[in-house]
This record gives sequence, C-alpha cells and structure tokens, in this order.
Amino acid sequence: MNQEKIRNFSIIAHIDHGKSTLADRILEATNKDIKREKMKSRILDRLDLEQEKGITIKLQACKMNWKGYELNLIDTPGHVDFSYEVSRSLAACESAILLVDASQGIQAQTISNTKKAMDLGLTLIPVLNKIDLPGINIQERGQEIEELLGFSKDEIIKVSGKTGENISILLDTIISKAPAPKGNLGKPLKALIFDSFYDEHRGVVVAVRIFDGEIKHEHGKPEEFYILQKGEAFKPTEIGVFNPELLETNTLQAGEVGYIATGLKDISYFTVGDTISNRKDTEPLPGYKIPKPNIFATFFPTEPDEYNNLKISLNKLALNDASLTFSDQRSNLLGSGFRCGFLGLLHMEIIQERLEREYDVSLIVTAPTVEYQVTTSEGEEVSIQTPQELPDPALIKEIREPWVRLEILTPSKYMGDLMKLCQFRRGNYVNTKYLTQNISDMKMKDQYIMLEYDIPLASLISNFFDQMKNLTSGYASMEYDFIDFFPADIVKVSVVVNHEEIPALSFLEVREDARLKAVKLLEEMKRVIPRQQFPIPLQAAINSKIIAREDVSAFRKDVTAKLYGGDYSRKKKLLEKQKKGKARLKRIGKVNLPQEAFLAILKT
Repeated sequence: MNQEKIRNFSIIAHIDHGKSTLADRILEATNKDIKREKMKSRILDRLDLEQEKGITIKLQACKMNWKGYELNLIDTPGHVDFSYEVSRSLAACESAILLVDASQGIQAQTISNTKKAMDLGLTLIPVLNKIDLPGINIQERGQEIEELLGFSKDEIIKVSGKTGENISILLDTIISKAPAPKGNLGKPLKALIFDSFYDEHRGVVVAVRIFDGEIKHEHGKPEEFYILQKGEAFKPTEIGVFNPELLETNTLQAGEVGYIATGLKDISYFTVGDTISNRKDTEPLPGYKIPKPNIFATFFPTEPDEYNNLKISLNKLALNDASLTFSDQRSNLLGSGFRCGFLGLLHMEIIQERLEREYDVSLIVTAPTVEYQVTTSEGEEVSIQTPQELPDPALIKEIREPWVRLEILTPSKYMGDLMKLCQFRRGNYVNTKYLTQNISDMKMKDQYIMLEYDIPLASLISNFFDQMKNLTSGYASMEYDFIDFFPADIVKVSVVVNHEEIPALSFLEVREDARLKAVKLLEEMKRVIPRQQFPIPLQAAINSKIIAREDVSAFRKDVTAKLYGGDYSRKKKLLEKQKKGKARLKRIGKVNLPQEAFLAILKT
C-alpha cells in the first residue's frame, strides 16, 4: 500500500470514557461485514473482565479501509498501571484521537496521556463523546477542552459512541488531519513491538508497527530476524494484519501495522518497546524500558490440592503477560503458594480475578508489599519483598524504599483535603499547577488544578486511591511515575498469637507508623478470631519489644451453678479446680486461625 494512503492512530481516554465503544462504531462504519447484533458489546475487548469492568487490559489493533485509505487503529490500555504500554502504543502512531466524556469531563489519565502524545509529536484530534446523554452541557465541556488542552472550538468533533452519530465525520477528519507515516523501504527493517500474546498454534505472536524496510514471508524460506534489545534470533512462521482477527498476508511494508507469529513459546523474549530487525547491527528504536514489577503479593490456593491448578493457571497467564512474575513460596500456616510481582494494584486485581474466573482457582492473597533495597554492614546489596527476607537488624546498614512522583488532577475545592491526605501518607509537596490558561476570565464551573507530590509507593498501595475518591466525590484522578529508592527507617513488625509468631501476618512499616498499624491489625484480629476455652493474647512486636496487645477473652462456664446454699468454700474449691484446668489448657491448647479470620485480617 502506498504510504500516503495509510493513517495510524490511537485513542487516548480515561477509564470508562467510551474508548472501546467508539472503536467498535468505527469498525462498523468501515467494515460492513460486522453486524451489531452478532457481536458482543465492545469487539476489541475480548476478556469477560474487560467487558465487565469497562477497561482495556490487553490492547488490540485493527486495520480498516475508508474511502481508499488504510486506517490502523492501535488500541491503548486505559489505566495508570499500564502507562509504559500506553507510551509504546502511542509511539507506533502518527496521530491520536483525544476522547473526552461529555458527562465526566477531562481527567488525570487524559491529561497525562495527552502530554505523552505531545512529547512524541503526535497530531491530536479532540473528540467529545456521549453527546446523546440527556442533561449534559456540551458548551461547557467544549470550553474545558479549549481551556485545559488548548484547542479551538472548531477543532472539536462531537460524537456518540453509542448511536454512531458523526462517526463518518470523525473518519474523514482522521484522513485529512493525521499525517501519513514516513518510512524508508530501502533501509534495513525496523519494527516496534507494541504488544505480544500467546496463541496455541502460532506460539508467541507480536503486534508490530514497521518503521523502515519490509517483511516478506514465503513458506519454506523464512528469513531470520533479531530482537535487538534482548539479543535473540527467530524465524517467523507467519505474518499478517489484524482484521480484527488475524489475517495472513505475504508482506508488511514501512508504515504498516501487523503481526509476526514467531513460533516461540517464551513470551519474555518479546517485551513491549523492543525492536525487530533483519540485521543485528541495526540501531534499535528509542524509548525501550524493561517492564519491572512495582508491587508484590503472595497467592495461596484455599485448598492445598489446588496448588498444581494454580501453577498451571499462572503459567498460562504469564504466556500472555510478560510483566507478571512469580516464584514459589512456602508458609507453615497456608501451605504452598506463589510470590507474584505486578505493575500496580489494578494489575494485581485483574490477575486475581482472571485466576478465579477463567481458571476456577479460589485464592488467599496476602497484603501487597513493595520491594525494599537493603545495604548490610558488610556492604552487600539485597532486595527484599517480604518481612521474612529482612536480614537481622544488627547487620543492616541502610534500608531504602521506592518513591514515586504522584500527579493528582482535581477541582480546586478539594485541594486542602487532598494535601492533608498526601501529607498524612508521608508525601512531600512539589508543585501546584493551575491548568486553565487564563484564570482572570474564568467562565468554567470548576477550576482544575494538578497537585504534584513525591510519595513512598508503599503509601499508595494501601487504599490511597479509595480515600482520594471518597474525599473528592469521585472527581479526582491520579497518575504516578517511579523516581528512585530513598533511605527510610523501616522495621519488621511480628504478630504473635498465643506466644507463637504467625509469619504470614508480619509486615514492614516505617517506624513512626508501625504502632498505629499494629493496633488496628490487632483490633481486627480480636474481632475475627473465635474465642477458646482459655484467653488468647495477641501481640505485635518490633524485634522483641511488644508495641501493642489485645486479648481474646475465654469462654467461662459457670461451674458453681449447680451448688445451692452451703459454705462459700465449696464454691471456691470448684473455681480453683476450673482455674487449674484453664491453665493446663492454655499450656497445651493450640489456637487454630480459621480461614475466614485469616482472610478478614489480610483484607485490612
């Protein structure tokens, strides 16, 4: 196809702003074979979970034809956990549709992704979606887009992803405004990987955008290709385009988007952002990063015999998700499980739900933690993720924890509450940006601001997001980027039940917050641990110093009830006998933490 007739674009939007629905209407308009009745809602979201939560987890691509032009839509995941994947998807395009929900307005994700698109030099097309909803002020939303993102009124296209209104105008605008790709057919091949997934028959399939050169595939004579950053080689078994199903072709040329079936079984070779070439010495495309897990949690099966099932399921999920890491973990209380690493909390929630739904595994999940870096007194560097891995405090010279730069987009009236929340969570104030260009002639209903804080990642993963949403009635949204590891006074808090330590409940915390967290945890434990015939002491300790205590009181049978009258010494004798029995019970009695209690504790 002539490069002048190709347009590559993606859609930038916040979660739930109608990105996938709009993509489906575009598909319908350009492909007459797709009938609305035959398809699920949202063609490009293939997982049940995506359909339900209204988020795109695995991005998809699709090739369409409109008035003699080839349009390639490269879908992007819409959540803060996947921001690196978004940047690589955008790097594969020349233009982006900037989608804003007419009922919700602009949110943090939209602004941060717009910034990414502008940094990459993409042409932006502003679109206001959901204009079919009753009672929305299109005028005000249009003004918001003008003020916050700097477009003029005439540039904004108003569409409805639900009814398909004005979709053809949008397609015409993409053709007229979006630049054609610039690629050189004569140069060595350069193809950017922006996604990968596993197929039973084809092995690992990578979605690529060809920047230079071309790929020709003749059966029986496959050419050898190199993955430049990983330094691996492979011979493709098939190439083709997304239609949106996989459609085999013989060539892919500069400017086009398609897939390469590699025949390999290991997805970890093909990380998003890597470059494929037919020559080893080709300069790779810029912007590559190794996806690194930020948070960790341990998954245990609720039934011990489910262990193998969980292992197989995790292996299958990892085939489609290069950013998921896992390793074996043992616990005396919970048996065998897996320590898993995730990009963020949503990523963890998705993996958990997919395991429970698609693979029918019921799970116990420990509280998420971050990775700490420890320097020992001998100068050795250790990375730890669980309290059990922490070296002896006497041997520790320094512990460092990960910090992130947090950006919160919010109407200004919530600014004070959010600043209090960030400071309470050990955040350091960096900056406040007023996003409206001209504050003096404010006609907008809400003044939007961007609050910037540097904050420990550990503070973010303990329900920070929920508290932020509660404080701002759901109006604020957030984005974060990893900065670096910084020294902190981290201690291990051990939880002791009836003088026996429960390793699965231990946690790492900053010394100044450790007692507060321990008190809350013990209160919750007291509520959920069933009472026994003897009192159960619950304690939290740093090293061997107790910092909090609660007691679960014993059942007490009234042994004196059957006595009637007579001397008081008879009562006393019976009570003494009961006391001895209780003491013996306490010595030999074991406290079994039931699963429900354990789950309730972990949830806090």
